[in-house]
Amino acid sequence: MMRIGQGFDVHAFAPDGSATAFALGGVSIPDHRGVIAHSDGDVLLHALMDAILGALGLEDIGHQFPDTDPLYQNADSRDLLKDVVRLMRKAGFSVVNLDATILLEAPKVKPYRALMISAIAELLEIDPVCVSVKATTTEKLGFVGRGEGLAAQVVVLLAADPA
Repeated sequence: MMRIGQGFDVHAFAPDGSATAFALGGVSIPDHRGVIAHSDGDVLLHALMDAILGALGLEDIGHQFPDTDPLYQNADSRDLLKDVVRLMRKAGFSVVNLDATILLEAPKVKPYRALMISAIAELLEIDPVCVSVKATTTEKLGFVGRGEGLAAQVVVLLAADPA
């Protein structure tokens, strides 16, 4: 049995000079802005978690890790993804592959792309060739184009583990 899930997440950037980096795909990206979020605000891992949860027919990360729970204040999204992977394994599934797109004007993602692929592959316990991470701008349109925030969308294919 195979299942497809899709996820989307968005976060606003914090004011300039408020940080030295932000998390993206499990990697620290040097930047003068952080993101406004209850956890570390890693939009790529959040979208990935929602894609996996959707494929499993489970409720989204807002239900799994509510922002009203102080336990998740400043949580590392890599740890949250590990919890989602445990749910996936318990349900008898594994990730076959994923395709992710980051929407971001700046900074450029290319220098960090290989690190993100490696981090995600390790967290999902899959071969890095099964992880696609792309980035695009929005041609200066909308909140992403104005540099007010960033977004990510992910599609994931799960397969039932052999019995």
